[in-house]
Amino acid sequence: MNDATLIRKNLFRKRLRAVLLMVSILVAFLIFGVLGAFQNAFSAGSGTAAQERLVTVNRINFTVALPYAYWGRIQQVEGVRNAAPASWFGGYYQEPQNFVQSFAVDPQSYLDAYPTEIVLPPEERAAFLEGRTCAIVGRALANQFGWSTGDRIPLMSNIWQNMDGSQAWELDICGVFDDTEGTYPTNYLMLHYEYFNESLAFGRDGFHWFTINTTNPALNDQVSQEIDALFANSPAETSTTTEAAFNEAFMEQFGNIGLILTWVIGAAFATILMIVGTTMVMAVNERTREIAVLKTLGFTAPRIFRMVLWESMLLSFLGGLIGLGLATLAASAASAAMSGFLPPFGISLTNVLTALALMAALGVVTGLLPAWNAMQVRISEALGKI
Repeated sequence: MNDATLIRKNLFRKRLRAVLLMVSILVAFLIFGVLGAFQNAFSAGSGTAAQERLVTVNRINFTVALPYAYWGRIQQVEGVRNAAPASWFGGYYQEPQNFVQSFAVDPQSYLDAYPTEIVLPPEERAAFLEGRTCAIVGRALANQFGWSTGDRIPLMSNIWQNMDGSQAWELDICGVFDDTEGTYPTNYLMLHYEYFNESLAFGRDGFHWFTINTTNPALNDQVSQEIDALFANSPAETSTTTEAAFNEAFMEQFGNIGLILTWVIGAAFATILMIVGTTMVMAVNERTREIAVLKTLGFTAPRIFRMVLWESMLLSFLGGLIGLGLATLAASAASAAMSGFLPPFGISLTNVLTALALMAALGVVTGLLPAWNAMQVRISEALGKI
């Protein structure tokens, strides 16, 4: 019989109570792990953004168009290697609920802006560049709707109207692209800007953003300042940032996942802290006479203090590790289900280390008071109650 055996037996002397406490802790770390994994997914765009890519949008909001003429002026800025304009199409296929993330782009410059993220067979690339009604789709989107090269589809827009009075654009799928790195979403469609622009009933000759490749990442700040200075005090002022910063700002429109994570986990841990702490105090009080017997047998007060504290730590780590394991499985399943729509994601090493630190903190905080009470037990008083 050693300290480890005593700690284990004391923890599970009332199994139902121990299991319920573990489940409470398990749920908290399950939530922590799943939310952390989704935060990693939403912030993945920052990690996959190229250092030499900038994004220029309207200072008001990226949904407000910039004039067509800005394209040529941006290309003349020193340090700009390539400027690729794009406009949001806002498409759907057959039914409004069949949303299709789609952009109207200049084919050559946009493909040049993403050389490793948009990969096409040479013949499909050539067809897209030459075909006015051509569109290319990502592998995930093609799999979703069962599209393949050579199909002709009507793509509807819930924003734009065609000159013929409809909201449909007839497109030929000339290619299906992949991502060589496996970290970039392939859930969108691109069509020719000129075909889109010439067919518009209103809102012609405008772009929603420019993706800019600089000649050197060291020039990013200089290029950004020069572009924004170029259009300062104009009716359509610009805001130029790195692609990583733009992606972060875009994802924040869906909610601050980090803040949600903090509040949800904070509330869960505060609740569990009270539940586990109170239960541990009650459990130790139930063992007052046993603790007195241990002291009579030669167990020192510091040794008893450590045993009770380790009991609380064991409870915290058992529940926490199981919860984190379940969160890992859930995140893996979600990542597989959303393959192509979001970059591959899961629980990061930072998430794991943070979780382990929280488990230790939870064990210490909930165990300190009962451990202190156990250490203060007086043999004469405890055994005198028999």
